Order: sequence, then C-alpha cells, then structure tokens
Amino acid sequence: MVGTKSDVGRTTLPRRQLGRALRDARQANGYTLEQVAEVLEISRSALGRLELGQNEKIKVRDIEFICEYYGLPEERTEYLKSLVVHSGTKVWWQDYRSLIRPGFNTYLQLEAAATELHFFQSLVIPGLLQTADYARNVEAYPPTSTMDEIERRVALRVKRSTILTRRHRPMRAEFLLHEAVLRTVVGSARIMARQHHHIADLSAQENVSIRVVPFTAGFPAGSAIPPYIIIDFLHNEPSVVYTEGAVGTMIFEEDDDVARFRDIFEAVRGAALQEQPSRDLLRTMARRYEQ
Repeated sequence: MVGTKSDVGRTTLPRRQLGRALRDARQANGYTLEQVAEVLEISRSALGRLELGQNEKIKVRDIEFICEYYGLPEERTEYLKSLVVHSGTKVWWQDYRSLIRPGFNTYLQLEAAATELHFFQSLVIPGLLQTADYARNVEAYPPTSTMDEIERRVALRVKRSTILTRRHRPMRAEFLLHEAVLRTVVGSARIMARQHHHIADLSAQENVSIRVVPFTAGFPAGSAIPPYIIIDFLHNEPSVVYTEGAVGTMIFEEDDDVARFRDIFEAVRGAALQEQPSRDLLRTMARRYEQ
C-alpha cells in the first residue's frame, strides 16, 4: 500500500511498474536486497529506490544485467527495458500540472496505462462521466480559484473523458454508482438533468457498463464503503486500487488488498440494478429534474 498527501514527484508509472517487477523477480528467486546488492556491486539503498520506482536516472544496460541475474526470459527483459525508455516520456496532461490536486498526477498515470477501470462511487459522479457544467461546479473549490483555473480544470476533465469514446481501443470501464450520487444536486436541477441524460447515453456504449446501487440495497458488503477504483493493466502487470479523500490518496498494490477490494466490488455489483433498469432510472430521474 502506498499513501500520499502530495504527488509522488519522484516516480512515474513506468518506473513504478519496473520497480515492482524487479522486486517480484528478486523475491521469486529468494534473494534479499543485501544479497543482490553485493553481487551486482551496487548499494542496498540504490536497489531499494529502484524497486520503489524512485530512481530518476536508470540505464537500460543495468536493467538488462539485473534481469539476466534473475534469470528472466528475453521477452520479459525486453518489456522491462521498454519501461526505462518510457519513464521519461512527457504526458499529455503536463500542461495542466499546476492545476492538478495533490496525489492525482499518480492516478492520471495509472488511468492512462490501464486496460480496464472499475469504479465504485458513493459521493460524486466520477470525472470520466461528468458533463462540463457538473464539473464546473465541482471544480469551484477552493473558493480562491480563478475562473481561468476552474475552466482549465474542467477542460482537463472533459479531455480525460474521451478515453471512453475514442475510436481506437476505447477504455473498458465499469461504474457502480450509489443512488445517493444521483440524488445529490450539484449546481442546479437543469445541470443534473443534463448530467443524467449524459450518463444514460454513455451507458449504451459497448465498452461502458453503468449500474446503480439503490438505497434499498443497504450495505451489501457488510459496512459503508468509501469510493475506490480498481485499475487493470496489460502485460500481466498487477492490478492496483486507488482511493482518495479530502486529505490525500491511497494506492493499494498488494495482492491480498486488491483481492479484498474485488470481493467488495462483487458484493456491491450483486446488489446493483442491471444495466437497462439503471439506464431507465437515469432517464426517469433526468425527466424529474427537468420538471
């Protein structure tokens, strides 16, 4: 588990993936950090930083040497070497970095590299589903924000959402939305009506599943559940879980933690309305907001 109240400025997603892969390979061989550091003639702290994704300057030949020592197959070695090359690549949201709240930069990297996203949300409509008007009201905090800052943050949200509608390999995403999210008025009834129509329209796409968890479902997982996102990747990279709150973010990476979140998700999914009834409810609520 990784916790942060600010961006993990010393790491990028490719470095995190590389570090975890090297740690898993070392542990699979039964080696300690000290043993590997001694054989490879590097410091234990340097190897530890590499496994945490905190080394900003990584040489491809060093990764090749480590992979050879761990006995990794050529295909796996080539993939890990490619992560070194991509670790310094500029990301599309870099121009918005001054507006991104602490911790969210890490999530954007995870989202950009994902193959599937699984959301449970009980507080606010997820950013990928938000209309510009809804996002504009959400982004009005803090009160000191200028109109230009708000509009740029809204633009970031709108641009992010195109991963669901792009022509080439649109993101597969599953959303479980608690009914409370849909009934919490943000901005005005007019904004909520358009927001609900927008969600209903998106739910008709093959790559998007949106289901409503009704009030009548109670607590299907046995207790109240905070919002979270399960993020899956290519190349058999381990899935992670991202959560956030008012004071910081948490990323769960351990297999047992991710498995527990999946179990919770399954329980909530089992209590949710099916896709068509959820879509019907969204359109019904939209009409009521219009009145």
